[in-house]
Amino acid sequence: MASGIPNAMERPHFIGIGGAGMSGIAKILAQRGAKVAGSDAKESATADALRALGATVHIGHAAEHLADDASCVVVSSAIRADNPELARAAELGVPVVHRSDALAALMRSSRTIAVAGTHGKTTTTSMLAVALTELGLDPSYAIGGDLAGPGTNARHGDGDLFVAEADESDRSFQKYDPDVAIVLNVELDHHANYASMDEIYESFEAFVAKIPAGGTLVVGEHAGARELAARVSGRPDLTVVTVGEDEGADVRIRSITPHGMTSEVTVVLPDAGEITFTVSVPGRHYAHNAAAALAAGVRTGLDPAGLAHALTAYTGVGRRLQLKGEAKGVQVIDSYAHHPTEMTADLEAMRAAAGDRRLLVVFQPHLFSRTQELGTEMGRALALADASVVLDIYPAREDPIPGVTSAMITDAAEAAGARVTAVHDKASVPEVVAGMAAPGDLVLTMGAGDVTDLGPRILARLSD
Repeated sequence: MASGIPNAMERPHFIGIGGAGMSGIAKILAQRGAKVAGSDAKESATADALRALGATVHIGHAAEHLADDASCVVVSSAIRADNPELARAAELGVPVVHRSDALAALMRSSRTIAVAGTHGKTTTTSMLAVALTELGLDPSYAIGGDLAGPGTNARHGDGDLFVAEADESDRSFQKYDPDVAIVLNVELDHHANYASMDEIYESFEAFVAKIPAGGTLVVGEHAGARELAARVSGRPDLTVVTVGEDEGADVRIRSITPHGMTSEVTVVLPDAGEITFTVSVPGRHYAHNAAAALAAGVRTGLDPAGLAHALTAYTGVGRRLQLKGEAKGVQVIDSYAHHPTEMTADLEAMRAAAGDRRLLVVFQPHLFSRTQELGTEMGRALALADASVVLDIYPAREDPIPGVTSAMITDAAEAAGARVTAVHDKASVPEVVAGMAAPGDLVLTMGAGDVTDLGPRILARLSD
């Protein structure tokens, strides 16, 4: 694989360098020899990891953080127009590059697998990255979460394969031209950017259109993914591979057998027959992710049995049903789920893993726009837990929407028969959970915001 630095990215400055997507690009550039700098809102383990690679990381946003000799400024869609470093870049005439363009430049000259879909992208990309590494192929990868083994979300490898998570939230995945693309599912989300399912399908169709002639589209069993496959079926130079439990799937999942926090999965592939392997996380949706990863890898020419065996080396990724620890007989697990479909899938997986034990959930809604559109469905999902604590909405990049609060979720949860408690002071959650939990319970912190910080605090309080 070419290890050069793309033009104009020899001295990049990242605004929001600690973000999941931004930090991965910064790490790869640093590993390739670029002089990387950037800023972030607060100190973090990610900032320390970047510094260890030689990057300069400033805390806080200020015009003086942008070096006069910066060759470009890299931004994500979350960066506001009034950011002082962005304003300074305009004064200096420094080119501004969106993170998707930067990632697209890094992937050029590699054989690329891009993983898209409303849910499951991070897990599936991670499975591929781990399996390809296990096979000794030394891949490059850029993922939206930290792998449990290597503990990083990105790496420059000397192999010719590049695995990347393809984000549809701001249409940025339309910048990529992967040899193999996975679309796990297609649902309405990111309501600030998409007004309808028609817009969502149009966006995914534009992504698929970038797959070059002779490329492959792997689609999951989800109805939205199969609808997308039907919409692009008229393209003769594209191979479409379906994955699922249905009889007609090209890669058929014959069985999924749960074993506590793991699953045994049996698939049937064309020309390879039946293969059984282990997936290290519970739940049918993770088994489907692994089967899609297997299908994509086989399309790049990998041996099916060897790849399936290598997939067993995957041990998880940060925030995807990640065990944070155990105290006084109570296990605390962290989930990134924030869309009702994801919430339901993870809660069903944990419900099955819990058996006769109680499942307690601490849920933090993510974004006002998502809560406005899907708050009722979020509340209904929480009915799968024995009891839930619901926090205030984590705003991320959004301003408040009048009348939109987490009460939309708690009201819907109670109407669905859930036992739910609204807690507006995040700092009091460990005390609240300690008062609810008993030995043998599972506590699941859930959401895409800073609810993940509560896991260690809950464990500490339980220990006290």
